[in-house]
Amino acid sequence: PEVEAEAEAEPEPRPVSRGKPTEGGERVLRVTAERLNSLLDLSSKALVETQRFKPFLATLQRLKRVHGQSLRALDGLKAQIDAGEQGAEILESLALTQQLMGETQQMLLQQAADFDELGWQAGQRAQLLYDTALACRMRPFADVLTGQSRMVRDLGRSLGKQVRLEIEGEKTQVDRDVLEKLEAPLTHLLRNAVDHGIEMPEQRLLAGKPMEGTIRLRASHQAGLLILELSDDGGGVDLRGLSRSIVERQLSPAETVAQMSEAELLTFLFLPGFSLRDKVTEVSGRGVGLDAVQHMVRQLRGQIEMTQSSGHGSRFHLEVPLTLSVVRSLVVEVSGEAYAFPLAHIERTLELPAEAIVQLEGRQQFWHEGRHIGLVSASQLLNRPATPGDGQSIKVVVIRERDTLYGVAVERLIGERVLVVMPLDARLGKIQDISAGALLDNGSVVLIVDVEDLLRSVEKLLSTGRLERIERGGGGTREVARKRVLVVDDSLTVRELQRKLLSNRGYEVAVAVDGMDGWNALRSEDFDLLITDIDMPRMDGIELVTLLRRDSRLQSLPVMVVSYKDREEDRRRGLDAGADYYLAKASFHDDALLDAVVELIGGAQG
Repeated sequence: PEVEAEAEAEPEPRPVSRGKPTEGGERVLRVTAERLNSLLDLSSKALVETQRFKPFLATLQRLKRVHGQSLRALDGLKAQIDAGEQGAEILESLALTQQLMGETQQMLLQQAADFDELGWQAGQRAQLLYDTALACRMRPFADVLTGQSRMVRDLGRSLGKQVRLEIEGEKTQVDRDVLEKLEAPLTHLLRNAVDHGIEMPEQRLLAGKPMEGTIRLRASHQAGLLILELSDDGGGVDLRGLSRSIVERQLSPAETVAQMSEAELLTFLFLPGFSLRDKVTEVSGRGVGLDAVQHMVRQLRGQIEMTQSSGHGSRFHLEVPLTLSVVRSLVVEVSGEAYAFPLAHIERTLELPAEAIVQLEGRQQFWHEGRHIGLVSASQLLNRPATPGDGQSIKVVVIRERDTLYGVAVERLIGERVLVVMPLDARLGKIQDISAGALLDNGSVVLIVDVEDLLRSVEKLLSTGRLERIERGGGGTREVARKRVLVVDDSLTVRELQRKLLSNRGYEVAVAVDGMDGWNALRSEDFDLLITDIDMPRMDGIELVTLLRRDSRLQSLPVMVVSYKDREEDRRRGLDAGADYYLAKASFHDDALLDAVVELIGGAQG
């Protein structure tokens, strides 16, 4: 593949071929994409390498301070020797040493100043080199619009409509890779506007509109993003027809659809295969609709929104990065390593006090802007060893993908960075939860998180019940190393016996004095096993097990009944209530209890 780049210098004959001069007098050169990518890669590395001047300069400044202290020490020694009336030879040697060290001090001062200047100049040159190389990848937005005006006009004529396309911001510079991937979704949106948006001339005249419909496409820069707005002055979306189609396709019951807002109804247009046209034509009803557009925009790490005004037209708002070569990210620390979350997927960052974390339906959550948000540990998601926190608060990055929000607990928020994306080696394949790599200012490696993949990992952990808790009192995230067992018995002797047996085997044990106390403990904390007696005041073991099996969060919790009663009817009564294991106190010994626990939940360490 070849791309076009502008240059003022005379091109060399071998690596490039001379093109025709442009209107501005600048020559256009053709450079292979591989060579351009190599230039961009080298320039980005050079930019990072210049940051290594900073630690050298810091070392020189420290050496300067130490050297000054040495001079002062020598001055003191000389004063002591003077007071002791030492020999003239020693004084002469000390004077010479002071002179040499004074000269060295001057040299160090000069070298430090020169090195500082050199580092600044090198940094400026590297930044210019990188900006120039990056500019070679940029192309005007007009390049993706070639033939679009004619396509809109011809498609309108084939449908019996008069349509024109107005374009603003044609000179907006965009990365060539982004432009190539924007061509298909833009074409689809334009065809959709002509077919679905613009009315027939007769309908427009009756509505008091000109016969010719207008589609406007505007491109602009905003905060490192390419903003595209595509609007038409057509009839908008038939919300009644949309609601009817949703019900007919059994996507939602009629009662629910009737209560939906306009924005909620419009989201159905982005579902796969959804179309408001019943007949398949060359333009519409082929099952490839706005869902394909949304998918392509998300591949560009962008987003798309739709609004409409009945009788006045529809509007699509697209936001995509100007370039895929760099990404604005929030760098965090997880298990002592740096990871980067793209800012496009970050809702906000929080510092939560430990008491702000609550347990709902077996999951840790916190309250944020009127809703509960699930809290997960970054160390578990990224398969990193957990480390203890500072015990004060928990640093949380709230990530968003469409309507899905999750809080990811990290150890430290390092700060916002603009990272040069370095693709991973293709031989590695797709790395779970990771999209690419980059280098930080100090030359260390940082992995860029694939947020969509990360959210899929969260859902997988939730579905399998393997999502680990975050230590609420410890501020950091850590894996719960020991399995927790709740012992419910009204006998102090029995409770302590079972607690010691299980604790000595490595389990974490909590106790409750009766069924009611045990039920409150089960609802407020997480356990891996319940061991309960049957005959207890306030609530007996059978009632406790029955309540537990009716609770959606607790119904899968393993239960062992340990009772003095060893009759068959008592055993069956306990098992029928939902117990997984029945053990008689009169006949059990230490190994019998421990073997039963291992059989139900495994060893203490998992």
